[in-house]
Amino acid sequence: MSFDEIKALLLNKFGADVIVGEETGGLQSALLIAPEHIANVCLVLRDDPGTYFDFLSNLSGVDYGAEDGRFGVVYHLASIPYNAQLVLKVSVVNERSLDNLPTFPSIAAVYKSADWHEREVYDMLGIFFTNHPDMRRILLPDDWEGFPLRKDYVEAEEYKGIKIK
Repeated sequence: MSFDEIKALLLNKFGADVIVGEETGGLQSALLIAPEHIANVCLVLRDDPGTYFDFLSNLSGVDYGAEDGRFGVVYHLASIPYNAQLVLKVSVVNERSLDNLPTFPSIAAVYKSADWHEREVYDMLGIFFTNHPDMRRILLPDDWEGFPLRKDYVEAEEYKGIKIK
């Protein structure tokens, strides 16, 4: 299925509000999906016999910077039988408070490999995934303060009495 056919499939299935934009100028085109639809979109793309995106090859978080005030997640899907790839992106505006994390629906129920990918995005960027089966830090200690890959992260001087810098 072509990029335009996939777009038409999603519009037909979910309506006009599912796709909020598209990026076609880069090396790989991407559909910008309304965040509340991402889990259902992935499920349809996985289960539809015309697309069969059976493999989540990568999931990564994005901090667009304090001036933009946005956080996002990029999903790289692959269809092994059809030798096809698709990029989906979601984003939300967030005031960057550690008390109000940017939040997206988890796709771990659709792709099991999303479990650890989402935990890493949470651990490094503070992006929270609702309905995740085990949303906790995966790389850093549970009591670590902050999220190191945020553009406004201030590195701690020490951790438990041990100098970091």
